[in-house]
Amino acid sequence: ANYIKQEILSGRIKPKEKLPSKRKLSNYLGLSLNTIQSAYEQLCAEGYIESKPRKGLFVTTFDKNIIFNQRDFEKLESKSKQIQVNAKIDFNSGKVDLEHFPYAIWRKLTIQSLYEDQGELFYNGNPQGELLLREQIAAHLFASRGVRCSAEQIIIGAGTQVLIGLLCMLIGKEHIYALENPGFHRTRMTLQDMGVHTVSIPLDEDGMNINQLKNTGANVVYVTPSHQFPYGMIMPISRRMDLLKWAEEKNGYIIEDDYDGEYRYKGQPIPSLQGLDTKENVVYLGAFSKSLIPSIRISYMILPSSLRKKYQEHFTIYKQTVSRLHQDTLYRFMKDGLWQSHLNKMRTLYRKKHSTLMLAVKNYLGEKVNIIGEKSGLHIILEVKNGMEEDELINTAMNVGVKVYPLSIYYNGSPGSLGCRILLGFGGLSETEINTGIRLLKEAWKL
Repeated sequence: ANYIKQEILSGRIKPKEKLPSKRKLSNYLGLSLNTIQSAYEQLCAEGYIESKPRKGLFVTTFDKNIIFNQRDFEKLESKSKQIQVNAKIDFNSGKVDLEHFPYAIWRKLTIQSLYEDQGELFYNGNPQGELLLREQIAAHLFASRGVRCSAEQIIIGAGTQVLIGLLCMLIGKEHIYALENPGFHRTRMTLQDMGVHTVSIPLDEDGMNINQLKNTGANVVYVTPSHQFPYGMIMPISRRMDLLKWAEEKNGYIIEDDYDGEYRYKGQPIPSLQGLDTKENVVYLGAFSKSLIPSIRISYMILPSSLRKKYQEHFTIYKQTVSRLHQDTLYRFMKDGLWQSHLNKMRTLYRKKHSTLMLAVKNYLGEKVNIIGEKSGLHIILEVKNGMEEDELINTAMNVGVKVYPLSIYYNGSPGSLGCRILLGFGGLSETEINTGIRLLKEAWKL
């Protein structure tokens, strides 16, 4: 998959060119059919190729101005290595599986942090966060997401909103910030509360509409390209290149929030937008809330050199917001390989829950609903075809002890004609609870 991707980016495989059939390539390379199938599926997911029924697989059409020149491509190639009511069943998208959290190991490592360092961690630390943890984060992101950075570029903070506030001061409040619509409402509120002028850009099937972005005065944009929140689409390579070109022309910044980027149920995690950036226009945001526990409040951002310099000159006066003890515990957890083991275990667990949810929806709700955004993440959107409005869907579900969530809150302004759509998170539920919850929704919604 990587080889074909590089051939496409370098222009050696042309747009609209037909690729060999899976069986033909399998025979030619002496690889299993499953291997070729997986590679082609990954390329389709990232938007490099597309499948045309009864015709075959074809390279996606790129704007000729977007294809890298050889120098840029070599740079890329080096980077590429790399509502609170009690309910019996709560489909909350912010909850994770706590039953499988490694309590005993975490307790042991916390005790090591307390005793082995003889109280040194009780003092204030580096404003950017613990160096050893930042080094572990940099290594993990390079290996898993194609992010290329040093520990000196990373700033740790207590949640994405805290980091967005700091980033807003770094970039400047005088700029216009473009946001996905619908999109993550907490980021929108944080920026608006800081007095920033924001504009909302609608989505199409590939994510944020770049043509509409170009028609605004914005020169900073916040996106969730690897798993758009809340709709779950993946931004394909052509759209990512358009966005990078826009940032270069505007001399602006892209804030890439890698929301739920660790969890995909088909193929490998999608490489980051930051890993494609050769001009240093991307700020990368990540968090441990979904992959560890929400209350740990450890998030991080990776600054390009221009913003890192500005941070060092003017913003180290702001003290670190995350407990040094928690940072040190997480460092030990990552250093010993326990983090990667935990992440692999959780991927397997969530894949099972996802399959249970998909099967339950099919068995109980059938063709009375449409599923949106089911390829990754810890939530889906259900479009319900029973004539009920959003409020009625939520209230009738609560009457049978099931809590589901509105989609409208993620829109800025009137969402227009949404249909009857609600959001279901499944990370914090057992497989039995998921199955029971969907069965109860069938009763509540009379499907």
